[in-house]
Amino acid sequence: METITPNIFVNDIHATIAFYHLLGFSEKDSVIMPSGEKIFSLMTNGNITFMFQTFTSIEGQHPMVTRTDGGSLLLYIKMKGIKDYFEKVKAVVPVLTGLEKTFYGATEFSICDSNNYLLTFAEHE
Repeated sequence: METITPNIFVNDIHATIAFYHLLGFSEKDSVIMPSGEKIFSLMTNGNITFMFQTFTSIEGQHPMVTRTDGGSLLLYIKMKGIKDYFEKVKAVVPVLTGLEKTFYGATEFSICDSNNYLLTFAEHE
C-alpha cells in the first residue's frame, strides 16, 4: 500500500470546493455530467488529496452510503509549518480548537468543514 485518498460524499459540491479553496487546496480534476452538473472534484494541497462526490451521483448504487453530512469521521492531517498555517486559516474559517500541544507531543488545531466533517491539523515536532 502507498497512499489513501478519501472519497467524501457531500450535498453541495460547489460550497465544498469554495471551503477547501480557503484552506489552500486546488482543484486538480472534476467530473461534470452532460447536464452541466458537477458531481466530483479532486482537490490537493501538498501531498494531501481529497475526492469529493455528491450523494446524488451514487443514488441507488451504494445503499450503505446513507449519511447526510458530517458524521463520526475525523481527518487527521500531518503537516509542517502549523503555526503559520493556523494564522492564515483562522482568519477565513471557524476554528473549533486553537493551537494546542498534546500529551503525545504534537501541536494541533481543529476545524469543522462546510459539510460538518472534523479536520485536525497536526505537526509532530
